[in-house]
Amino acid sequence: MAVPNKPVTTSSEAEAALFDMVDVYDRAYEVAAAELSLSPAQACVLGRLDERRGMGALAEELGCDASNITQIVTRLEALGLVTREPDPRDRRGRLVARTPRGDELNDRFAANFTFARTAVARLSPGEQDQLTALLRKALGPE
Repeated sequence: MAVPNKPVTTSSEAEAALFDMVDVYDRAYEVAAAELSLSPAQACVLGRLDERRGMGALAEELGCDASNITQIVTRLEALGLVTREPDPRDRRGRLVARTPRGDELNDRFAANFTFARTAVARLSPGEQDQLTALLRKALGPE
């Protein structure tokens, strides 16, 4: 990903620590995807397909252009990891679903990407609750 490894400026130590966490998370995600010969974007889309999803809904959820989703899904389809089919409610739309091979690879990715589990395991149960509350507060209302 084309993200700098440090913010241009930080207003606090908390902001710097949060940036460090996101940076290490992103790098670990990239490594876990690469170990399975996937790009981070492919691993992300594959992980969002627990049920059949519309291409437009995927693009909206991921905050990207529909053409990006089309390219990613095309590559995943060529690898035999997903299928596309017409949306029965709107024949112009396409639904995407993981294949059994896609399910297996997604499960392997989930098992390999241990960063969040490892980081949280370093905290006591009380610290985990506190972190959860603080992160939800920092994210603000939905």
